[in-house]
Amino acid sequence: MGVLGGVQSQAVLAQPLSTPLGIAASLDTNILVRYIVKDDDRQSMVVAKVFEHHIRKSESLWVPVTVMLELEWVLRSRYKFSKTDVIRTMSGLLNTFELEFESEGAIEQALSSYEDGIADFAECLHLALARKGNALPFLTLDEKASKASGARLPEILIFLRP
Repeated sequence: MGVLGGVQSQAVLAQPLSTPLGIAASLDTNILVRYIVKDDDRQSMVVAKVFEHHIRKSESLWVPVTVMLELEWVLRSRYKFSKTDVIRTMSGLLNTFELEFESEGAIEQALSSYEDGIADFAECLHLALARKGNALPFLTLDEKASKASGARLPEILIFLRP
């Protein structure tokens, strides 16, 4: 039994393997939620078996960036994870050898910005992806997010302020 992001897990993740992993499949948010919160015994067992199967075959599982965006929202809104617990859990996932993430650097940057309190996680991730795509400035109507490096309010809005 391993620990992932401070949460007990049934699957044995983060074990160093001697061979490089090939991507076997991609994961939906509900797979990661079951793995983390274990609120459905049957589904949690299925998820643990999926992880164990792919680990035995030296295969990795791919996590789309949109899944991480949804995961933060689900953990925070449905399961009432604190910001600290969300960051710890998602960081634990990022450090898991058997999982590969789309835009991992952007996710790491977004978690760091989110931890610093710049904006909510979604805005931080949007900004990190815009930075990765060399598409700055990131225009937003969110006053708090507009204070982050690389983000700003549209100029027309600045001129329309009372």
